[in-house]
Amino acid sequence: MECRVRAGVSSGARVVAGGRRPASPVRGYFYEPTVLIDVGPGMPIAQEEICGPVATVIKYRDEADAVAFANDGFGLAATVWTGDPQRGLDIARQTRVGTFGINLYEPDIGSPWGGRGASGTGSAYGPEGMDAYLTAKSVFLPSFR
Repeated sequence: MECRVRAGVSSGARVVAGGRRPASPVRGYFYEPTVLIDVGPGMPIAQEEICGPVATVIKYRDEADAVAFANDGFGLAATVWTGDPQRGLDIARQTRVGTFGINLYEPDIGSPWGGRGASGTGSAYGPEGMDAYLTAKSVFLPSFR
């Protein structure tokens, strides 16, 4: 994660929060929550799935541009913040992601969770997450009268 943030900075991104290992704890794999700005959609930091507390802020021209970028990525999760809930629902319908939040992001273990595209190979949680562990069987029983 640290090397990806450094590579992002080398490509022109700026760290505005975090961006380093905390002084304490001394041992373990910890990284401060990090926010990068001045990130372009073609930069590796924007194209790689970073499993850690790193957020990239990417400017867009219009809604179509933002949706196109979201659909070009890994497709694990997305969120939109808007004063118009209907507009948020419209954007949710256009994006190919596993989970989507409108004015929040609060996954629920009772709902399916998984990525689309290059992120994930199915769903976890919820009834849909059980599909990989189940095999369907039909049983026929004659009626006894």
